[in-house]
Amino acid sequence: MGLFGRLTKPPERYTERADGLMIRPPTMDDFPAWSVVRTESRRFLTPWEPSWPADDLTRNAYRRRYFNEADPDFLHPYFIFNDASGQLVGGITFGHVRRGVAQSTMMGYWMNQSFAGRGIMTRAVPLALRQAFGPLGFRRIEAGCLPRNVPSIKVLEHNGFIREGFARQYLCIAGVWEDHFLYARLKSDPAP
Repeated sequence: MGLFGRLTKPPERYTERADGLMIRPPTMDDFPAWSVVRTESRRFLTPWEPSWPADDLTRNAYRRRYFNEADPDFLHPYFIFNDASGQLVGGITFGHVRRGVAQSTMMGYWMNQSFAGRGIMTRAVPLALRQAFGPLGFRRIEAGCLPRNVPSIKVLEHNGFIREGFARQYLCIAGVWEDHFLYARLKSDPAP
């Protein structure tokens, strides 16, 4: 695998359920619901995400975003659903995968505007961490957060992520190079 190599076969990923939520890997059948949710939430999400490409809500863009057959360890996305209704409410993704001696990844997430502020992401992150620390085999999960994104800071800190630093102009968000707080959680950290 080398110093920071990749898995050549994708690890098994499973559905997780708890607290009225279900997370699972996306399928192509999820595209219509995803497209609607992202369209309806665009204004809400824009301040927190990289600029959206012109074709962002197309089926081809969805396929490129969530399905990389050339590198099955490139990205590990999960969608969050209301377990009773099956409604898509958001997503959590593990990307920037570093294997070998690191076994770490970056976690990012987004929420349907209609469901924001209800504690859903706070409840969904532990489900995703079960996958990350379990079948995906990571030992360190990192997350970056804009200092003004207080709800995201609360999600991370409630779920046992420790603020480890501050990165100047870390990511280009909505067309602007933004500073970020850097958080991490280790597999060995006690559950909050």
